[in-house]
Amino acid sequence: QVQLVESGGGLVQPGGSLRLSCAASGFTFSSHTMNWYRQAPGKGRELVASITSAGGITTYADSVKGRFTVSRDNAKNTVYLELNNAKSVDTGVYYCNAGFRYWGQGTQVTVSS
Repeated sequence: QVQLVESGGGLVQPGGSLRLSCAASGFTFSSHTMNWYRQAPGKGRELVASITSAGGITTYADSVKGRFTVSRDNAKNTVYLELNNAKSVDTGVYYCNAGFRYWGQGTQVTVSS
């Protein structure tokens, strides 16, 4: 059974940092590109970051480039998303995705003072 479990969401002040984690099981994690999406209130789901199976290539949405960092630990079957210099527009539910096929349940991030 495939499982993707996100954690680390919460309230962060503008300019602050947060680290999200996604623990994977039930499939060959090391063979999949991993993605982070987010969905802001009233908006569609947006791809914010991707990392290839061996971690050699990362890509980011223009809106987060230079502020977010995606990484993975294939030994722990875990992918991370570090949010730095958080802005109010980063508020939303963040979802972990495996291979554009499997989804986690999401974790809420709220950027507010």
